[in-house]
Amino acid sequence: MPEVELSEETVERLDSLRTEEESYDEIVDELINIYEAEELTLFHGGDEV
Repeated sequence: MPEVELSEETVERLDSLRTEEESYDEIVDELINIYEAEELTLFHGGDEV
């Protein structure tokens, strides 16, 4: 697995998003899924014009 260095501010932001014992891997995976879902929504939204 690649190593990623995060700023202290980014870690604090991730900590504020975490619930209970959620790992950083889990929160980043969730954020990526949200990003991809929004990207697909925007992409398909333009097809209906």
